[in-house]
Amino acid sequence: MYRETFARNYKCIFSTFTRVSHIYPCAKSFGRISALTPIRIREYASGNTKEEEVMARMESMRAKAHLGGGMNRIITQHKKGKLTARERIDLLLDPGSFHEYDTFVEHQCTDFGMEKNKIIGDGVVTGHGTINGRRIFVFSQDFTAFGGSLSKMHAQKICKIMDKAVLVGAPVVGLNDSGGARIQEGVDSLAGYADIFQKNVLSSGVVPQISLIMGPCAGKIHCLLKFSKLTTAYPGYDEIKLHFVGGAVYSPALTDFTFMVRDTSYLFVTGPDVVKAVTNEDVTQEELGGAKAHTVKSGVAHNAFENDIEALQRIRDFMDFLPLSNRDQAPIRHTDDPITREDSSLNHIIPIDSTKAYDVRDVIMRLVDDTNFFEIMPDYAKNIVIGFARMGGQTVSIVGNQPLVSSGVLDINSSVKGSRFVRFCDAFNIPIITLVDVPGFLPGTAQEHNGIIRHGAKLLYAYAEATVPKITIILRKAYGGAYDVMSSKHLRGDINYAWPTGEIAVMGAKGAVEIIFRHVEDRTQAEKEYIDKVCNYFFANPIPAAQRGFLDDVILPSTSRKKIIEDLAVLKRKSLPLIYKKHDNMPL
Repeated sequence: MYRETFARNYKCIFSTFTRVSHIYPCAKSFGRISALTPIRIREYASGNTKEEEVMARMESMRAKAHLGGGMNRIITQHKKGKLTARERIDLLLDPGSFHEYDTFVEHQCTDFGMEKNKIIGDGVVTGHGTINGRRIFVFSQDFTAFGGSLSKMHAQKICKIMDKAVLVGAPVVGLNDSGGARIQEGVDSLAGYADIFQKNVLSSGVVPQISLIMGPCAGKIHCLLKFSKLTTAYPGYDEIKLHFVGGAVYSPALTDFTFMVRDTSYLFVTGPDVVKAVTNEDVTQEELGGAKAHTVKSGVAHNAFENDIEALQRIRDFMDFLPLSNRDQAPIRHTDDPITREDSSLNHIIPIDSTKAYDVRDVIMRLVDDTNFFEIMPDYAKNIVIGFARMGGQTVSIVGNQPLVSSGVLDINSSVKGSRFVRFCDAFNIPIITLVDVPGFLPGTAQEHNGIIRHGAKLLYAYAEATVPKITIILRKAYGGAYDVMSSKHLRGDINYAWPTGEIAVMGAKGAVEIIFRHVEDRTQAEKEYIDKVCNYFFANPIPAAQRGFLDDVILPSTSRKKIIEDLAVLKRKSLPLIYKKHDNMPL
């Protein structure tokens, strides 16, 4: 059979070159060579081929990779109320859109018997897919495989998708569920973390980076994992203790946003056992680094969700507000909310008594499309409100002082919260809408000694360096240095409005009178006349600032939505040249 096929193909090739040799002379020589060295075409016998055997083996390995650390550990994961790495990816991405990289990667460690214990995939699933049709790259750590601990190959998989995300301009979402570095690999695992940190830094401001903590993301913990294969290598032992050490927490800290799952996720540099040994302090994992600790007290996490399913759905919603990269605009979404809609309730939302509070979120909901506002860090530094919304279908960021909490005063935590948010929005071309009602910076020794000057300067710096469209509305108070800081005209604010209730001054009328008349013996009458004739003019309305060009207009509150959307259209092509410098040196 083979001889017949060879002869048939030999004749076909020779006759072909004979026909074309009179047209292309060079074909004669090629024909002679071909005649001497004919092409041998391979025919396969019926049944399994080598290629089929390889593919069958690969499919078997792929099936094992999908099981991670095995069915028993998957069951344990589910009992904890947690999904597996692949289940999380399936819920995060559009159905059928996930394309996996490096499915068959295994660790290369040969110490401590690790060469006999390899799990396909090495504890992390990486690849890309889509959320609402938009491309993202994702990695999901698998706690069922070596506790999700990071090895050299584990890190390489993560670094690969981060490089590809920057290359094509797409966000990176990390689903963290890891005990930290794998101590059996020694310095290789530490090098792996350093490689990831470097990628985080290089990607910062280029593509959005989102971390979702869905399990431990810890400094040092101990975990007992059973390995039946070790019984032959180490008779009498049916389990091995893996030690995971620090590093895991710093990658999420370098990303743009960090979210957590309540009761199942933890972030800490050193675990409760180390804290006990060093400080003799008894503390639980939840108290030390749970969702409440980081969303309320430390500000490390930007929000927390009840369970894995809610978290992944909310991340899908969140990603829809963001651009794919710093080269792209945020997506435009259709809305039935009219651009010209006026809300007359805004004309009466500010209390007549300037000492009474109101909820700035009520103002925000009446301004944005379909009352859809994705608030960031809602439980931390509540005296300032930040988040994403849409106006006229376009993504905008909102920064607003919150009179309900400490009268909306700026302090250390609110300054840090606001500044990092403003810088993210500036990096990714998201317009900033600032709603001002601030009586100043919080006084006191605690604030001064903890660095309110340095931390307050962060917010000032963030607004001053921002080149995206900046629209500001003074709702009521804008006192002292806080007036300057909150995106004033003097910090290159593009459009600055005030409502008729706006008050712009060095301080409130009462404080000003007490200082001006502090040396007058009978101050009562003088203060009354001053307040009636001067303060009500200079302090209780925005006219003086408008006369000096510090405000572009004083508008009716009900027209605010229409005005903002019109201004966003005008500022769409804003371009601001910058002075060359290697990088800035903001007050960190």
